[in-house]
Amino acid sequence: MTSPRTTLSLVDTDPAELAVDAIVIGVHSQTTEQESGSPAGALLLASGAESIAAAFDGKLTETLALLGATGGPGEVIKLATLGTVTAPVVAAVGLGPEPSGAAPAPETLRRAAGAAVRALAGAARVALALPLPDDADAPAALRAVGEGALLGGYRFAGYKTKPQPARRAPVAEVLVAVPDAADATAQAEVTRAQAVAGAVRTSRDWVNTAPNELRPPSFADAVATAAREAGLGVEVLDEAALAAGGYGGILAVGQGSEAPPRLVKLTYTPEGGGNGKRVALVGKGITFDTGGISIKPAQGMWEMKSDMAGAAAVGAAMLAVAALKPSVAVTGYLPMAENMPSGTSYRPGDVITMYSGKRVEVLNTDAEGRMILADAIARACEDGADYLFETSTLTGGQVIALGKKIAGVMGTPELCERVRAAGDATGEPAWPMPLPDEVRKGMDSDVADISQVNAGMDRAGHMLQGGVFLREFVTDEVAWAHIDIAGPGYHSGEATGYWTKGGTGVPVRTLLHLVDDVAANG
Repeated sequence: MTSPRTTLSLVDTDPAELAVDAIVIGVHSQTTEQESGSPAGALLLASGAESIAAAFDGKLTETLALLGATGGPGEVIKLATLGTVTAPVVAAVGLGPEPSGAAPAPETLRRAAGAAVRALAGAARVALALPLPDDADAPAALRAVGEGALLGGYRFAGYKTKPQPARRAPVAEVLVAVPDAADATAQAEVTRAQAVAGAVRTSRDWVNTAPNELRPPSFADAVATAAREAGLGVEVLDEAALAAGGYGGILAVGQGSEAPPRLVKLTYTPEGGGNGKRVALVGKGITFDTGGISIKPAQGMWEMKSDMAGAAAVGAAMLAVAALKPSVAVTGYLPMAENMPSGTSYRPGDVITMYSGKRVEVLNTDAEGRMILADAIARACEDGADYLFETSTLTGGQVIALGKKIAGVMGTPELCERVRAAGDATGEPAWPMPLPDEVRKGMDSDVADISQVNAGMDRAGHMLQGGVFLREFVTDEVAWAHIDIAGPGYHSGEATGYWTKGGTGVPVRTLLHLVDDVAANG
C-alpha cells in the first residue's frame, strides 16, 4: 500500500509574490534582551521572511505574538494575510533561539519544515521561505529542509472504508525559496532529498502495513518487485532453498508459521567497480512477533508488526542506492520470518545448527531476531564485505538504556564511531555501547557453542547480549556495526517534527550517509 507522494521543487521568486496556498517563514524566540532593545520573550523573524515582513509594515511579529507564537521549536502559527501578500496564509514555524553567528542547525530546519508541511495539510501548494545559509553549509541546510518537507507530508494510506471529512489531504506540492533555483548544487540536493525521502516513505509504508497483508512471502515479493524496477540484482531464497542451504536460524524461527520464511538479497554494482570497497547491509525482517512459545504479553503486541523495521530500512535504502549510484558496491540482506506459536514452533531447549555451522541453544523463542540475523550476517561475510551494517528492532533493553529516539550501536569501535557521526549528521542519533567479556561468558552453553541469551536468563545488559551474540557470526576481517532501533524504528506517540505516528524509516538516512562516507573515504 503506497502513501500519497509530495513533490519538491525550487523557486527564486519573491516569497511575497508566490502563487501558493501558504507561505512558511521561520521565527526565533528571544530569551534575553537583544542589542536592538527588543525585550526578552519577543519574536525575531528568521532570514528569508524579509519581503513578507515588509508587506505587513513591520507588524508581523506583533500579530504573531498576539496569536500565541513564542518561536519554540516546531510550533506552527497560521495567519490569514487578507491580500497583504499573494499567498492567503502565512505559517510561522518556530526555530527556537537564534544561533549566534550561524544559521539554524540542519536538524532544526528539518524538523521545522516537517512540522509546517504537516500542519498545512489540506493546502495543495506550499512554499517554504526558511533561513538558508549562503556559505559551505548551504547544501546541508537545503537537504534538511527538503527531507523534512517531504517526510512531514507523509501519511499512510490506511484502510478506512468511508471518507473522513476532518482528515485533510497531505500537501501535494512544496516549493523551497532559494537565491537561484537553477543552481546545479541546489538542484542536486533536491534530487537527493527526493530519492532519500522516497526511500524513507517506502520503509514507513512497509512498517505500517497490516501484518496479515505483509507476511514473509508477500514482503519478499514487495521488496523484490521494487528492487527489480530500480535496477538492482535480486535473489530470493524460499523455504526449500533455505533448507538446502542450511539456514538453520531463519528456518527455526519461521517453522511455527504457515507463512514460510524468506531471505532476500539485493545487489548494487557501481559502474567501473567503484572504489573497490564492498558494503553489506543486513536488516531484521520479523513480519510479526508473538514471541513464539515464549509468548509476549497481549498489551501492545499489535506494535510487533513493526518488528521488520530493520529489513524495511535496508530494502528501502537499497532502492535509494540504486537511484543515487554511489561509487561503492552495496549488497542488502533481508531475512524474513513470522514468529508464531504452534505445534511446529521451535522451542526453548532446542539446539539449532546455523548457516555458519555454529550450534545455538535456544532458551527464549522471543529472542528470534538474532537467530535470523546470524544466518544473514554469516552469508554476507561469506559473500565478501569490507563493512557490514546491520539494523534491527532487536531488544527492549535498547529502549530502557537509551530511550525511544537514540539507537544503540555495537561492533567494531571505529565503525561504531562512524555510525554515531552519521546519526548526528542525519538527525538519527545513535550511541556506541560496549560488548563486555562478562556478557559473553554469561551466554556459555552446556550443550552448544553459545546460548541465545544469558544462560541463567539474567536480563542485565540485555541489549549488549544481542550484540555479543551477533558478533559470533561476523568473520574477523569484516568491520561491523549492529544498530538496535527498537525505540526509534516505530513512533507510537503523536506526530512531531517530520515523524508521523507509526513507522519512522529510521535508520534509512543513516545507512545512506554511511554508504556515501565509504564511497568517499573508503
